[in-house]
Amino acid sequence: MNGELEAALGAARATGEVLRDGFGLRRQVRYKGEVDLVTEMDERAEGIIREALLGAYPSYGMLAEEGGALPGEEDARWIVDPLDGTTNYAHGLPVFAVSIALEKAGEVVLGVVHDPMREETFVAERGEGANLNGEPISVSETDELVRALVVTGFPYDRDEVPATVDLFGHFSMLVQGMRRLGSAALDLCYVAAGRLDAYYERGIHAWDVAAGNLILEEAGGTITNYRGGPFETEEADLVASNGPLHPALVELTSEHLG
Repeated sequence: MNGELEAALGAARATGEVLRDGFGLRRQVRYKGEVDLVTEMDERAEGIIREALLGAYPSYGMLAEEGGALPGEEDARWIVDPLDGTTNYAHGLPVFAVSIALEKAGEVVLGVVHDPMREETFVAERGEGANLNGEPISVSETDELVRALVVTGFPYDRDEVPATVDLFGHFSMLVQGMRRLGSAALDLCYVAAGRLDAYYERGIHAWDVAAGNLILEEAGGTITNYRGGPFETEEADLVASNGPLHPALVELTSEHLG
């Protein structure tokens, strides 16, 4: 295990322990938007990760959901969502995760997603495959939409909701089932592990998907934007799948863009 992976795992697990200990307690909640909330646990968790990772690698930068961008001295940065699934957490729904990725020279090379409630840790290093609690994982072999279990999320921007619901309806008529779990990081990891077959969403941020994207790619999956082009870290729409389903998924999402 290299030092960067060891640091990321340590930070994710320490943060997960704090989140688990605080789960279900009354939370102080404030809103960043009409329905986009943040708890004091988001900020506390981010502080733990920042101290651990920048303490170990002080020359690296960091992009984090609450703290924003912190430039570093090297062309390397941690991309962090300390609590992916804040709304679930605030409501006492145990579906959330800690997401940590490491990007070097514009390429994500390391991803860790830790689910403290299920004690599941998804890990990938570029070129080394993906694993769950140390065991290799791979995507499903589903090749027909009618056999596919697909997950998505809805945007915080209420103006975007009608179009999102319309696309959701189109998918619902073509696939075996639709799910909305509330954690993009776990959505991607579940596709990587073959529990789900595909995931799509608009309005995402780098910290939502950087780690999960690498884990899915290393598990054999495919990731693009809604038009089927290469997904860039800062893009806001993403389609992720096991691979065989991807052309049919992109046909629907690209039509949705008009």
